[in-house]
Amino acid sequence: MMILAAPPLSVLPPTRGLKRVYQSNYRGAICKIDQISDFDAQEATTKNHRRRRCECYDLCKELVPYKDAWSWQKSIVRSRHALMERDEDHSDTLIILQHLPVYTLGTGSLEEYLNFEIENAPFDVYRTERGGEVTYHGPGQIVVYPIINLRHHKMDLHWYLRSLEELVIRVLSSTFSIQASRLEGLTGVWVGNQKVAAIGIRVSRWITYHGLALNVNTDLSPFQHIVPCGIRDRGVGSISGVLSSSSGGKITKNTVHKDAYQLMDITHKSLLREFSEIFQLTLQHKSISDLDLYN
Repeated sequence: MMILAAPPLSVLPPTRGLKRVYQSNYRGAICKIDQISDFDAQEATTKNHRRRRCECYDLCKELVPYKDAWSWQKSIVRSRHALMERDEDHSDTLIILQHLPVYTLGTGSLEEYLNFEIENAPFDVYRTERGGEVTYHGPGQIVVYPIINLRHHKMDLHWYLRSLEELVIRVLSSTFSIQASRLEGLTGVWVGNQKVAAIGIRVSRWITYHGLALNVNTDLSPFQHIVPCGIRDRGVGSISGVLSSSSGGKITKNTVHKDAYQLMDITHKSLLREFSEIFQLTLQHKSISDLDLYN
């Protein structure tokens, strides 16, 4: 895939020991939420009676380089800021995709959570402006990047994080009959002691970006090279792993999830459906070529 032009990135100072870690110059408020509040489904509706439009860039069947998706998000946020100033911000945005293997760190991530020397990193490592610690993205994991103007929803970052968690919880319950939950003091979604979805966001002038990553049939071995999300005493899981465990070690033909591709497709469709309902948005599918990356 062709690498698209991105806003300037600056290499972190060598004294930090991160030879291949990149940092964005983009400014905005960092979201760091430690407390858990119950999600109220009635508060997930928009202030307007009519559903707000959401432009959806659906690349779920592609493996997108992290740098490309990062650049797209920041370009959209810049455009949305300009539209807000003219009172013309009439739609939200959703990007959904898979990434080529990559490690990403939040703005305040600790390097002690990397179990490798940066000079010999298994994959590229990016330091971003999102909240949260280090995580891994790769094939078999669906990444959801909502770019939402919370002024048209609910100007509450706790509510937004709980809404993203609720999105995953509903997908797992309605589509796979998997009981998932939140854990007090931690952000993300868990099945038992395993984290199946990681969440890290940035909010700039009430416009969100970055988002969540849901492990569907992800190869979990790259997580062994890091301390995922800085949590040492809990594991990482996937939908396929949970289904396999519940079926005695394999996904049987009596389930509809016959192979990895079908499992990804089912999860992808469920995520779009539940996202639309939780945020009361009407999805309008667009091509990534429609993006103006230079505004």
